[in-house]
Amino acid sequence: MTSEVVHHAAPENASEYIVHHLTNMNNTGEAQKNIVDFTIVNWDTVFFSVLTGFLGLFLLWLVSRKVTSGVPGRLQMAVESLVEMVEEQSKSIVHGDRSFVAPLALTIFVWVAFMNAMDLIPVDLVGQLIHVLGLNIPYTRVVPTADLSGPMGMAFGVLILMFYYSFKIKGVGGFVHELFSAPFGAKWYLAPFNFSLNLIEFLAKSVSLGMRLFGNMFAGELVFLLIALMGAAWTGWNAMSLVLAATQLFAGSVWALFHIMVILLQAFIFMMLTLVYVGQAHESH
Repeated sequence: MTSEVVHHAAPENASEYIVHHLTNMNNTGEAQKNIVDFTIVNWDTVFFSVLTGFLGLFLLWLVSRKVTSGVPGRLQMAVESLVEMVEEQSKSIVHGDRSFVAPLALTIFVWVAFMNAMDLIPVDLVGQLIHVLGLNIPYTRVVPTADLSGPMGMAFGVLILMFYYSFKIKGVGGFVHELFSAPFGAKWYLAPFNFSLNLIEFLAKSVSLGMRLFGNMFAGELVFLLIALMGAAWTGWNAMSLVLAATQLFAGSVWALFHIMVILLQAFIFMMLTLVYVGQAHESH
């Protein structure tokens, strides 16, 4: 979610409020105008991505150092169940050496789940903290997966893994031959069509992987902002304000409970698709 303006004019209406809260803090100090702009670095996305990554690693480390063979605690049982689930999924999808793939899948699930869970932080809480601390930070979005650059960066990482395992398992010659001979056959005149389709397939997998996660988390963030606007309409202790406040509390609670399922489901889907794509790189057409 996003912060309030510090040393900037406060949003005057609902539209400005939403636009402000959907603007990242970047190296230019202005809102990004183009969907793709490699000259812009969203520092809040980088910071909270790294922060949630360390939190996920710390949680797993904390559980591992306190693991016991006796009666496990609830947290240990939850982590053990998660590890077993990831291992079973990787075993059924990836046919080969899983010494790296299974830990990768576990890391992805925990990391994406933690990043998604940042959406449960109240909309203006971080902004108020920044204001109290007196920091001059005009924009701060704390949900890395609601910023397109975050999910697409992870999807690009998965694309690199797809190429890596394709070369490792099939060899350079085998992978290049597959690019030009599948799916229509090894006829020389079909090579351009085969290569084009394979290239499109790789790009489509990466784009859809990142866009799916971004779209769901962006929509969830937007709903939280719309709910927050009910509280922003407070004008005093009158009937309308009290109804809006009660509606905001109810709607926010219901959406937060539902969003917990979305948070975990999107982390699971991203993990599963990563396993599927890496598994496909282990196989020949």
